[in-house]
Amino acid sequence: MAGSAHAADLKMATKAPAAVVPAAAESPWDIAFGAWLASDYNFRGITQSAHKPAVGTYFEPRYNINKDLQLYIGAGGESIDFPNHAAAEIDFYGGIRPTFGIFAFDVGAWYYWYPGGECHNSAVADCNASLLNGNVIKRDLSFWEVYGKVNVTVTEQFSVGGSVYYSPSVLNSGADGEYLAATAKYVLPSSFFPKDWGVYLSADVGHWFLGTSDSFYGVTGFPNGIPYKSYTTWDLGFGLTYKVFTLDFRYYDTDLNKGDCNAFTSDHTATGVFSTPINPGGPASNWCGATFIAKLSVDAALSGLK
Repeated sequence: MAGSAHAADLKMATKAPAAVVPAAAESPWDIAFGAWLASDYNFRGITQSAHKPAVGTYFEPRYNINKDLQLYIGAGGESIDFPNHAAAEIDFYGGIRPTFGIFAFDVGAWYYWYPGGECHNSAVADCNASLLNGNVIKRDLSFWEVYGKVNVTVTEQFSVGGSVYYSPSVLNSGADGEYLAATAKYVLPSSFFPKDWGVYLSADVGHWFLGTSDSFYGVTGFPNGIPYKSYTTWDLGFGLTYKVFTLDFRYYDTDLNKGDCNAFTSDHTATGVFSTPINPGGPASNWCGATFIAKLSVDAALSGLK
């Protein structure tokens, strides 16, 4: 009996331990993607879809060098309604996102491509006649920008941010542009809502410093180009979130009057007369005025679906 017990103890004591399988290393690669549907496509306070519903989508591969440094490239597309009848807006972008504590930076470049456009200017060879309301527009409005952004996580619920964008030729007009913006966002505590639900409040303000266009857009008094009116834009709204879905309700406005708005946008829907120095006898555009927009979006990443 004693010998049997000792043999059993010895067997247990000398049994090889179970092999430990190391956890698979987490891939540094990830892909973010999403889509949206909105009652209007607004860019810096100005409608891009003539105040009509629009859709958009994006695809963004990412490479995480480490937990605080990410490289990314992306492509996206939006439906638009431009005066030159361009087929769509196609976006290509890329950059780097370093993080230092509560500071998250983003530095990169963005290209806005508007294929399929038509030239309208009765005074220019190889162009179609000017638009019915007298406005003119180039065939190709594509342009690029470089940008820098920072987001500061002040508390778990509250964050603020700032950004700057620069283009040497906004909408291929010949006019340079520097856009400065600030944003604030407050996310209500998750304990207020059922699991996976959330609510946030946010506001943005920006100012677009615009230069002078080339002679294609020249008008009486400014035959060599229009000195576009720099303007301020702002928005205020709230959103409801559920997992990867967001429903956002937002009010947008700018300080551009209808005449200067028409001079900048060449709005093909502009009517009447709203004369300003850069819009002499020109029509009035409501593309830069106050508007309310509802937007449903879905944003996800492969890493979040595992």
